Amino acid sequence: MEPVFADFSTTPAQLSNAVVAYHRCGVAPSHLSVGSDGYIKLDFHVAAEGRGDAAETVLTVTTLGAGVPMDVLLNGKTVAEGVTFAGADGQDAPLGTDRSVDRVLSLPGELLTPGDNLLEIRSPAGEEGLLRVTALTLDPAEDAGRARRALAARAATRSVFAFDTEQRPVDSAVWQPASRLLFHVDRGDRAVPAQLSWRGTDGAETAIALRADLSGFHGHHRSADGALGEFRGRLSERWPYPEGTADVPLHRFSTEEGRDGDWRPAGELRILLNDGRGAPVERVTWTDRRGNAASVTLTAAVPTADAGAATPPGELRDVTDTVAGVEASDEFEAGGEVARNVLRKSRSKWLVHDDTADLDFTLRSPAAVASYRLTTANDAPDRDPRDWHLQGSHDGGTWTTLDTRTGERFSHRFETRDFTFANTTSYRRYRLRITGNAGGDEIQLSQVQFLAGAGRAATTSAADFIGYYGAAGEAPTGYRGTTVPGPGSDHPGEPTDGPREKLLAADLTDTAQDLDGAARLLGKLAEYLRTS
Repeated sequence: MEPVFADFSTTPAQLSNAVVAYHRCGVAPSHLSVGSDGYIKLDFHVAAEGRGDAAETVLTVTTLGAGVPMDVLLNGKTVAEGVTFAGADGQDAPLGTDRSVDRVLSLPGELLTPGDNLLEIRSPAGEEGLLRVTALTLDPAEDAGRARRALAARAATRSVFAFDTEQRPVDSAVWQPASRLLFHVDRGDRAVPAQLSWRGTDGAETAIALRADLSGFHGHHRSADGALGEFRGRLSERWPYPEGTADVPLHRFSTEEGRDGDWRPAGELRILLNDGRGAPVERVTWTDRRGNAASVTLTAAVPTADAGAATPPGELRDVTDTVAGVEASDEFEAGGEVARNVLRKSRSKWLVHDDTADLDFTLRSPAAVASYRLTTANDAPDRDPRDWHLQGSHDGGTWTTLDTRTGERFSHRFETRDFTFANTTSYRRYRLRITGNAGGDEIQLSQVQFLAGAGRAATTSAADFIGYYGAAGEAPTGYRGTTVPGPGSDHPGEPTDGPREKLLAADLTDTAQDLDGAARLLGKLAEYLRTS
């Protein structure tokens, strides 16, 4: 019997020798939530020559939490009712827990038929809780675990993770949305991290521990200004390397391990870690699910392609064209005098009906701005800015004042003035905070430009690292490397007119093992689509 599995912990779901349909279920990023009287149907194939007489099959249903009961049917015959999972103390796990548990059942061989078979996992009618299923596997009893091994091997190739995150300050009870976390850490052994921590070049530090099913994490974060808070995330996407890594800082190293002064080649290390806070990483520490541990500190940097040509010491380059967006505290939208006009090389303008205002700029990549230019607009000199601060931020939450001006005056219309200051730290966000104008009731500008130098954090590709690596059960060794060039919802939907099933969107790359299987599965898919 071919391995049969359905992995709902990723988007899209991963299937092998299976077609899945469902009813009264919510599709979350890490699981299917089965509501009262809902079900998951798994259509799989058993070859006649591979079945054997009365061959027993082992079903493993992996769920988040264990207290919600489930019924199991095979080819229309009830195999088990009200199945939960009892812990070591004989008590069911509490409802709502995120602990991943396996519910294992033996399916009588006489219920299997050569050809197509239908397995159903049902939530009893009237059940208040949600049955959250992350995976299903089916194995012949004589080779229990085969499908689980195949599932794990498939999952190991999807080593790029993206999480939607939230953070909560230590003095608050409210979780607030935070930037997306994207990471990929691989020594070539496809070992999935269990714990991960990192430090940015701005001094901010984060540490997380991932759930066993990788559906989420919990951790803590200390920002560059020392503010502490909790940090958590839910898996949103997962895909094979190198998909989705083209536009983010990816470090590739040729590595060596050292014992007693003898350094030996240890393969390639890849590190991709982007927490959306702007500052590149300078230290990464992790343990994987096999018990291995490593820590690396990046010791140097070279400019990336995104940073443009290298800037000679003391020279500045115009980075205004790298501004991805600008937002204003207010703007005269009806007159077309909006914030984005300040990025245009024209005599348009931005106007706000107030004597104080903010302009927030977001760059595509961090840059160490050390000079900026302001150009006055066409009329009303009393609308010109007179007092302001220029501030920088990595995350849009914590701002550092870089330059302060008071009593500045412009002598004519469309005059451009340069304002230079000392700064070697790269920020992704810049804010022009205007606190006073030349006496009017409004503020206006025609253009804002930014110029940057090389910067302490303007480069994001590490050249070297030093650290340690410790294989599980062994003494740690020295570890060093040099750069390799180159590149859900838990709420089921309401039923429609009649109990219509939905076909699960899935990655069918390896669903069929051969051409005959592919033809059979395509036929099954067509049948579902025709009858749904």
